[in-house]
Amino acid sequence: MTASGDSPFPELKKTHTMARTGRPYTDYKPPAAAPVWAAIEGYGRFHVLVAALELGAFEALADGRWASGDELATELDVSAPHLTTLLEGVVALGFLEHHHGRFALNDTAKRYLLRDGAASMVDLVPVSPGPLANWSDLTETVRTGAPPSPIDDDPAAFYRPLVAGTFTTIFRCASRADLKLRYTALDAPRVLDLGAGAAPWSCAILAANPTATAVVNDLDGVVDLAEDRLAEHGVTDRVEIRAGDYLEIDVEDDTYDIVVLGHVLRAESDERARALIDLAARALKPGGRVLVGDYFADRQRALEPHALMMGVTMMASTRHGRVFRYADLANQLRSAGFEALRLIEPIGFQMVAVGSLAPGGPRP
Repeated sequence: MTASGDSPFPELKKTHTMARTGRPYTDYKPPAAAPVWAAIEGYGRFHVLVAALELGAFEALADGRWASGDELATELDVSAPHLTTLLEGVVALGFLEHHHGRFALNDTAKRYLLRDGAASMVDLVPVSPGPLANWSDLTETVRTGAPPSPIDDDPAAFYRPLVAGTFTTIFRCASRADLKLRYTALDAPRVLDLGAGAAPWSCAILAANPTATAVVNDLDGVVDLAEDRLAEHGVTDRVEIRAGDYLEIDVEDDTYDIVVLGHVLRAESDERARALIDLAARALKPGGRVLVGDYFADRQRALEPHALMMGVTMMASTRHGRVFRYADLANQLRSAGFEALRLIEPIGFQMVAVGSLAPGGPRP
């Protein structure tokens, strides 16, 4: 036992507790330090992955071979000892195999960390945390109640790389969602895609249902990315583009079968988020569905770590950003006239709240 009265290894049973007197079930075992170390290492883990992607380390191994750090360093024209150390860090992250000094991709890297991987996240990784400088200012953000450099000041500059990076993931989500939503079974559905980004939902729905049409909206500095993706999927002739603030563009009442609010509500103030929900209700036909893609906190705001950390990410970079509980969103949807509410998860970490507009239409 140390001079402080504690053992240096809290994971081991204490010799100075009540267990020594025959009461093992009341023994006290202090928590391990592993969560603290995980937080400390988190900053470095992100940069290890970004560096490996930027250097092309994963692409260099895409042919399935095993290679040493020296061999890869020669190909990539970088320092051999430094690259080897970096790759060992990638091994620690669980993205590379390492045997007898040689490295190879594992299944996770092949799927997510190659540019042509089946579920590539290559473009998503660097932009996902938001502007890195804002994390350095997090203490001051909490003190003052606002980030010093919010992305709200120039949203297009931030969202262009973000929506490009998230397209593959959200397109997969939207495509898999048909198993639950069956939008392919609808006859000539009309889709309203608000704040569409690169339009992954519209691309998925229109590609799967040749009778579907869509109105796609985003900011002037972003919507061209949607036009490019829609052209890639060969559905441009069934799409109308309406650029601008989604609360200021013209939207027809009682017209649409599906309204998509994909990862937009959490960036808005409470008032604008509620206005978007009301807009969706007015735009839908009775029985039409709203699809709200987001990261939802649980009732206690304690059991969904991915959502809670997304809340911190939003706080670090936006004036109003946060995550909300699904229960709170459900209450807002009901008050706007939606029923048959449910929450689906088409792919991991991608949640979509679904509500159908009641036969009576939107509530005043």
